[in-house]
Amino acid sequence: MTTRPRILLIAALAGLAAVVVATAVAGRAAGPSGPSDVPGLAEVHFLTICRFSHRAPDDPIVFPKRPELSHDHSFFGSVATDAFSTPASLLGTRTTCDRGDDSAAYWAPTLLVGTRAVEALDAEVYYRRRTLARVRPFPPGLEMIGGDSKARRPQSLRVTFWDCGRSGGVAPRSTVPTCPDARGKSLRLNVRFPDCWNGRRVDSADHRSHMAYSDTGVCPRTHPVAVPSLELRIQYPTRGGPGVQLSSRGQFSGHADFVNSWRQPGLARLVEYCLNALRNCGRGA
Repeated sequence: MTTRPRILLIAALAGLAAVVVATAVAGRAAGPSGPSDVPGLAEVHFLTICRFSHRAPDDPIVFPKRPELSHDHSFFGSVATDAFSTPASLLGTRTTCDRGDDSAAYWAPTLLVGTRAVEALDAEVYYRRRTLARVRPFPPGLEMIGGDSKARRPQSLRVTFWDCGRSGGVAPRSTVPTCPDARGKSLRLNVRFPDCWNGRRVDSADHRSHMAYSDTGVCPRTHPVAVPSLELRIQYPTRGGPGVQLSSRGQFSGHADFVNSWRQPGLARLVEYCLNALRNCGRGA
């Protein structure tokens, strides 16, 4: 990076730090609604879009090598994901994502209308920067979960929510809405993953303790390594409404799983070029 861009980047981060201080003073730090974000970082991201791949009652994170033991999941990204998958076996496999380097595995509970499973259309996967600290790529083989499959009450809307897409006119909510009957206004499940890593293990016994959420741009001291903030927006060919739930039971149990089996050089390039340079890359980088 040349001198002038470096100076501009330092100035931008200094400005964001001031926003963090002002936010905390205003009393908008984390509370029951979940971790607070830094407004100045809202558009810093890159995006990969992954089509629906397949369904199966498998979960290689929670029930490894134990097929058909999980509730039904819908898989995106690597087409090879099953109960026996490992980060090594997934690396470089064929993918439904529009970025060739992204052979990661993403999955979420299957949507049910009554007792009928509904195949998702795709998942928009946003890799965001939410921290003032420099972002490191996910380490190879990292496994993590966003949201709570056992939730029977509303989760924080900063972690998971339902809506009807960009033009749907429905604010984020904990319960499934009935979306307008119009093109492009279909039901979506949104799940946000933690973005701070403890720097030691790529998984933990409960598949959660090695990760944490940042708050107002800062990672907790127990999880000091800032990583991309992963956000899945899963779109379904249904308007939602009564009778819709997730295979993990009810409408409040929104969650998703991720295994980092990216081709690591490709991920590292995007993190550096987009997130650490404070760019909005969208799908184009």
